[in-house]
Amino acid sequence: MSTIWFVTGTSSGFGRLWAQAALERGDRVVATARSIGDLDGLTTRFADAVLPLELDVTDREAVFAAVDAAVQRFGRIDVVVNNAGYGHFGMVEEVTERELRRQMETNFFGAVWVTQAVLPVLRAQKGGRLLQVTSEGGVRAYPGIGAYHASKWAVEGLSESLAQEVEGFGVHVTCVEPGPYATNWLSKGSRHSAELPDYAETRARTATTFEIGDPEATKQAVLDLIDAENPPRRLILGNVIPQIEAIYADRLRTWRDWQTVSEKAFGTRVG
Repeated sequence: MSTIWFVTGTSSGFGRLWAQAALERGDRVVATARSIGDLDGLTTRFADAVLPLELDVTDREAVFAAVDAAVQRFGRIDVVVNNAGYGHFGMVEEVTERELRRQMETNFFGAVWVTQAVLPVLRAQKGGRLLQVTSEGGVRAYPGIGAYHASKWAVEGLSESLAQEVEGFGVHVTCVEPGPYATNWLSKGSRHSAELPDYAETRARTATTFEIGDPEATKQAVLDLIDAENPPRRLILGNVIPQIEAIYADRLRTWRDWQTVSEKAFGTRVG
């Protein structure tokens, strides 16, 4: 039997690529996007193997309705890819309340609503794969994009608890953490706060040049993840592991350097 995928954010980027990868090997895909017209290319090429659905993941009722439609069409869901999201750029002081709430509504709450909608299906099936697309921005942070990092770190924390809660039902949860890739994330998938002049020097000093990966190369990696008997809870895509290792090594050194102070804070043992 072919695998049934439910993928959010399939208008472009990783969502589109991974939906195509699944379809190209004979799987079937429920493809969602904010504008259903963005899915015409998939339906033209793959016909009935695709169920295109217009979906704004911030609309909780619509998310549950989309999952119901998926089950009605294909009978089950085997793989869920929580991919819908965007990046908001701005120093923490620059981000408005509305901008921050929108970022969290899409990247965090949208992922929560999809997760809650599919879990009854996966539990009843006694199995399934849930991929939370968080990016390397879920385990490290850069200046000027704190709202985005907050949303992705929130998904990582939620998913760490979730993975332990649902493993007894045969549901595997993996945070997929891509590094920089040549998608249209910056041009189409990002928004910006109004800049304060006081941060001009900081912006210039902390500007970073990235080595950009080929997004096509992620297709096989994701298929390998789905086909793995024991998938990991986290999978980094790209060549950023050395940089992330250095960050975590520094955190461990700091905790150890301050361990005496930490243990003093314990006080007297109670009980």
